[in-house]
Amino acid sequence: MAAAAALQCCPLLSSPLASSVSPPSSVRTPAVSRTGEARRRRRLQRCRCSQSAEGRSPGSSPPQLERLFSNVNKATMKHEPGSITGSIFLVAGTTVGAGILAIPAVTQEAGFLASAVTCIFCWAYMVITGLLVAEVNVNTMCELGSGGVSLVSMAKRTLGTVGVRTACFSYLFIHYALLVAYVARSSEILTNSLGIPLWESATLFSLAFGGLCYFGSQRVIGAVNGFLVFSIITSFTALVVVASGNIQWSSLLETNFAAAPQSIPIIALSFVYQNVVPVLCTNLEGDLSKVRKAIVLGTAIPLALFLIWDAVILGTIPGFAESGAVTDPLQQLRSSNGTVGPIVEAFSFLAIGTSYIGFVLGLSDFIADLLKLPSGQNKPLTYLVTLFPPLVLSLLDPEIFFKALDFAGTYGVLVLFGVFPAAMSWSERYSNDLEAPISPIVPGGKLTLSFVMGGALLVIFSEIFKDIMQLQGLH
Repeated sequence: MAAAAALQCCPLLSSPLASSVSPPSSVRTPAVSRTGEARRRRRLQRCRCSQSAEGRSPGSSPPQLERLFSNVNKATMKHEPGSITGSIFLVAGTTVGAGILAIPAVTQEAGFLASAVTCIFCWAYMVITGLLVAEVNVNTMCELGSGGVSLVSMAKRTLGTVGVRTACFSYLFIHYALLVAYVARSSEILTNSLGIPLWESATLFSLAFGGLCYFGSQRVIGAVNGFLVFSIITSFTALVVVASGNIQWSSLLETNFAAAPQSIPIIALSFVYQNVVPVLCTNLEGDLSKVRKAIVLGTAIPLALFLIWDAVILGTIPGFAESGAVTDPLQQLRSSNGTVGPIVEAFSFLAIGTSYIGFVLGLSDFIADLLKLPSGQNKPLTYLVTLFPPLVLSLLDPEIFFKALDFAGTYGVLVLFGVFPAAMSWSERYSNDLEAPISPIVPGGKLTLSFVMGGALLVIFSEIFKDIMQLQGLH
């Protein structure tokens, strides 16, 4: 935008008469109208930022640049639009985590080709749910007149109290299940590397990374996390270069599509990024075209990494899919290849470390808000509640890594980031009490929303049925 340009943000009602409305003094005004006891349909607002440049002829209409609001630095009073590149890497960094470690184990029976198709399908599904979250988030920002709208606020607006409670429970379930999985796997790695007992490894990991989250400033945590991400990229590149020389290309052609559905929960868990979509919408000023680009490209990077990772691991272990053994391919690779083993250990530990930091910070803040504790200071109680239960559960069942990931993917992710986005969008689009000022960015109407909800519920109920059958078999 030119230096001489002036930004003006004008709320417009979603009606044909909107063009005749003069700019009000307040840019962000909640557009909720009620008369007496009866509730009128909410008239949500749209902002159109006009750019007036010098030299424009009098009487000519200014060019219009649509966005919800303008991010202005309160210190410098300068317009600071969000970076698409930064948003893409935010999505990519959030998506790549410890879930990638479990992909070869859950796709080994299906083989690479079938698992690649499943991975692409799950990627497309999670892109759709992320776009639905963005759509509802921007409409909620319009109604509330502010950015930074959380998933809980979205659920309260569209699904009511029941939706809020379900969202809170799903959020807690996902975070605790994943923290248990991370502590269990990291303690196994440390025990194999240092030769210390499992309980010492789990305690050391929890104290080191949990202490970083508790005592470290944002700058220190950011620096450590940046170093870990750089190390992940380095170790992943080294792993691909070293292991690709031993790939048996015939192994990549093994296919068993009947076994592919069982990998859906963990693959879906590996593509979780929807928790940062509200941040994207705020940073990118509610510009859904930019948000769409950040989501699609940001998740395409992890998709490529997942496919390469799966191909390298499964292709390096010939005949693994035909053996019928359900074990961890990474464990076999570590024991069979002296060069690849240490790289796999390093990559696994680094991926777990970055994920653990993010989930500890997120869960501790959520618990503090849930308990109505003051913000902006260290809270020993919240960190104790965050760190201690996963540590105990991981020690009670050292083999809990895959179980925890499977439960989190099925009963947490598919509810919170599968059923919920479609249900919120359905309520917003077709409820008489809500009106959306933006056109849906996910096409297909009720058919698409039914597919999203139905697909998630189908996987959830099939997993419940499988778990019940397994319990009956034990008795």
